[in-house]
Amino acid sequence: MENEDQDLETLEYLKNLTLLCVEDNKTTQILYDSIFEDIVKEVIFADDGEDGYQKYLEYNNINIIITDYSMPNLNGVEMIEKIRDIDKNIPIILVSAISDIDVITSALNFGVNSFIKKPLIYSEIIKALENTSKILIANQFLQEQRNKKLKELQEKETYNSYQEDLGFAKELNILRNDFYYQMINHTGISLVDFLYHPLDVMSGDAYTARRIDENTTFYLMVDGMGKGLSASLTAMLITSFTNYIVDIMISTDNYDLAVIINETMKYIQPVLLEEEALAIDYIEINNKDNMIYYAKFAMPVLLMENKNKELVRLKSNNPPLCKWRDTFNIDKYDISEIAKFLIYTDGIVENETIFDNQPYSDFIEKDFLNSFTREDLKNSFFEKITYQEDDITLIYINRLNFFSSELATKTFASTLDAVDSANEWYEGIWKDITNEVKLSYQAGVVFTELFMNAYEHGNLGINSEKKHLLLDNDNYFETLLEVQKNCTKEITVSVNKIEHQNADYIITQITDEGEGFDTQILSEIFRNAATFNGRGVFVSRKNSLGIYYNDKGTSVLYLNKVERIS
Repeated sequence: MENEDQDLETLEYLKNLTLLCVEDNKTTQILYDSIFEDIVKEVIFADDGEDGYQKYLEYNNINIIITDYSMPNLNGVEMIEKIRDIDKNIPIILVSAISDIDVITSALNFGVNSFIKKPLIYSEIIKALENTSKILIANQFLQEQRNKKLKELQEKETYNSYQEDLGFAKELNILRNDFYYQMINHTGISLVDFLYHPLDVMSGDAYTARRIDENTTFYLMVDGMGKGLSASLTAMLITSFTNYIVDIMISTDNYDLAVIINETMKYIQPVLLEEEALAIDYIEINNKDNMIYYAKFAMPVLLMENKNKELVRLKSNNPPLCKWRDTFNIDKYDISEIAKFLIYTDGIVENETIFDNQPYSDFIEKDFLNSFTREDLKNSFFEKITYQEDDITLIYINRLNFFSSELATKTFASTLDAVDSANEWYEGIWKDITNEVKLSYQAGVVFTELFMNAYEHGNLGINSEKKHLLLDNDNYFETLLEVQKNCTKEITVSVNKIEHQNADYIITQITDEGEGFDTQILSEIFRNAATFNGRGVFVSRKNSLGIYYNDKGTSVLYLNKVERIS
């Protein structure tokens, strides 16, 4: 419902805008006119790049530009370059049948905000226009909010604190995490967990984690050498640009690790100070080919554990990235026998411990082998130190399929009776697992919440807004009973166990046959817990070691830990 309201607001906003369409093909101009005539206030057409540039100079009310790439006189990128000499901010959409990385890079360098591939598809045109107009809306809103907030803060002594909060909020927006409470589940199940723990508001650490396709994931870890604003700016700049490049590559199906490294190096090097250097990890994991490709620039050893519980180390294969470095190495390693990965910055290993001030580097390998989850490793670290000395960032990846053994699996109908039956069945499983009442209760709470979500939200398709309305009208259960009559979709539950050290990790997975949901909304839910109406995900996270959805939102997995008595 919130997204629908936002889309309506965007469409209303578009009605006040003037659009410049630069296109040499008359048929495409007619197509644009039929699409945009009822969406925007005015459409101005130009027949080529030079004509587009002149129309931009002639009209002072143009809000958005959509331009073809291949045109006579001036092509789209050449026209954009001339416009950007005058206006750095006007939103621009580039339309092209070309997916050449040089064209894309040139367009990026001149601040193109969105891309549309030919042949043209109506929905993609509208989506690009809506997304681009949101830049104007956001800038307008931010300017209004900024003016309001600055006026308030001019009368207070909290201005510096406010700037720090804004800076940290910006850092969090720059970091990209496509696996926030998500699993990778196309070739076995992998859990990806993160720890981002800056020492100060302006962090010299940054990371990004991107889902390239169903088999390939890309991870960036940046550690700006030094402290303070300079290191933070450098880390955030290269992270932001990397994400921009990756976004374009994903949209054009043109991913290339070497190109990412080369382009980000060319981008950041002019920004670096003479003596400044960066430690960086560029990591690609391909779960289909079971290969890891890496370019490590003076970063700590990447730790891995194989299925025989042996430690494997991948050392840096490049010196620190500096202003003058123009070559790099990419190496690969077969990970078909690897069960866990740990990518991290040096803040964690250089921290002194309570053991005669030994650095944590003396303990991290053993703690990694002894841990099964990120939480295990995090607890081991903080138990060994007095206080945190530097920024701490790590990515912990666990491939569950190596050690898992099935305890039970069962399929249930989408009915209220089946909800009760499933809860009784699951309770019986936990009675065989442990006598600890609290652990069984916590696992049961999570199961009840997530199974109910699979039933009502997943298979029956009743969203949160409709549920609240039904509850308010006191006809919620009557509606469930009516809707479930025509529902043939089922819910499958599997329970697995992994033995690790002196504990059993119980892995429960619930899968429905519904339409799913956009799992990226979870990042907003957890960041804005105070304003979120739902409770299931919060209760589930609180009573487990973590919840993980598949990318479609049709399957959820959670973990509980049972300590074994020696």
